Amino acid sequence: MTATNAHVIIIVGAGPAGMAVAGTMAKAGHEVIILNRDIKFGGLAEYGIFPAKLKLRGGLKKQYWDLLEQPNVHYLGNVTVGNGKDLTVEDVRGLGASAVVFTIGAQGTKAIGVEGDSAKGVYHAKDVVYHFNRLPGFGDRPFDMGKHVAVIGAGDVMVDIAHWLTRYKKVERVTAIVRRGPVERKYNPKEIRAVCANMDLDGIKKEFDRIKDRMAAVGQKADEVLKGLIDEFTKCEPKVSETKMGFKFLASPKRILVDANNCVRGLEMEDNRLDPKGEDTVAVGLKQHYEFPCDAVVFAVGDKVDETVGLPYKGGLFVTNPNKTGNDPDDALFQAYDEAAGKVVEGIFLAGWARKASEGLVGVAKRDGDWCAEVVERYLATKSMGDQAKVVLDKLHQILKSRKSQPVDVKGLRKLEAAEKAHTGESDCIGEFKYASNRDMIGLIETGRA
Repeated sequence: MTATNAHVIIIVGAGPAGMAVAGTMAKAGHEVIILNRDIKFGGLAEYGIFPAKLKLRGGLKKQYWDLLEQPNVHYLGNVTVGNGKDLTVEDVRGLGASAVVFTIGAQGTKAIGVEGDSAKGVYHAKDVVYHFNRLPGFGDRPFDMGKHVAVIGAGDVMVDIAHWLTRYKKVERVTAIVRRGPVERKYNPKEIRAVCANMDLDGIKKEFDRIKDRMAAVGQKADEVLKGLIDEFTKCEPKVSETKMGFKFLASPKRILVDANNCVRGLEMEDNRLDPKGEDTVAVGLKQHYEFPCDAVVFAVGDKVDETVGLPYKGGLFVTNPNKTGNDPDDALFQAYDEAAGKVVEGIFLAGWARKASEGLVGVAKRDGDWCAEVVERYLATKSMGDQAKVVLDKLHQILKSRKSQPVDVKGLRKLEAAEKAHTGESDCIGEFKYASNRDMIGLIETGRA
């Protein structure tokens, strides 16, 4: 494709999905403008995976640097998009690009919906993950955990948080609270290796004794399931703390119990049974309640998108076109849709967690971006040229300057990277040094001093 028939594509969000779309579009010869909320690119890959996975993060960073340094790719970090932000959705649409792809992740927070959820010591998993990955706004905030932490959930995010609590916070006990039973646990057995050296095997066996009759009621054999669970505790990472890790199955938190200072002192729990539901099971409360003492509660129950962005929104998700096209991948899945008007939002596409919140990690987000790029290519084939890249960029910079925004380009990122690498030996669980505030990063980029 020659420059004369290259379209301008704006991608909002520079995580794995956004960078996948950008890579395909740039390779096809289009001009790509990336707007990112964070100063640094990477999204989930930078701030959402467990810090110790430096090899994975390093490989992705190299790919992303290679992309951003291509002449037809223009990166602007520290640019927020949404109602009351640096740019509104309508501002972005008005810049004259041929298409806009939102890959901004699921930045909303699901309401916990449990009495007492505003107590000190109650956290959302995403906020904790952002904290130990040093995302500005979270990295320098205190997350006091006490001695015994209850983590609500049974997926990989629960394991990552348990990993951080056992290896770096070195709390006394971590208990994963699971609404259903051990058969329904969702984490990857390979991920549990990070914490299995700290498993309280006696406590787990007692927990199985407690629930074995309820498991048997749906045809599950507790002894076999217990053996299967413990057999996964192989190739464990070396034990570095005396933290005890355990599970509380068939249990739902109903209320957070607090002390006189509004600090967590425990959970009011309800026992559940399992009922069959097709080939799966569902947890049903037994109206039997008890207190479970703990000092902090982390809810690892998934995310929703941010409804304040200004895209059509409903029930925790941005709305996509319900009218399937029959293409593969189906265009409708990626098209923003205005239900009130009964039509697609022209030229606006969604990918990654912005399209389907909390669906898979880096690999799944990248694949979603690849599919979205195919859909956008089909759309562009039906469209005449929009404005040239210089015109779009000039408009963009003019708006950002008028709003006193401080966008960061690739040159600024390289300066920041060099400064962070100079802090050798200054790291903890993330295995590398990171500035934890935008103020420090902007100061360094603009003046050379953090």
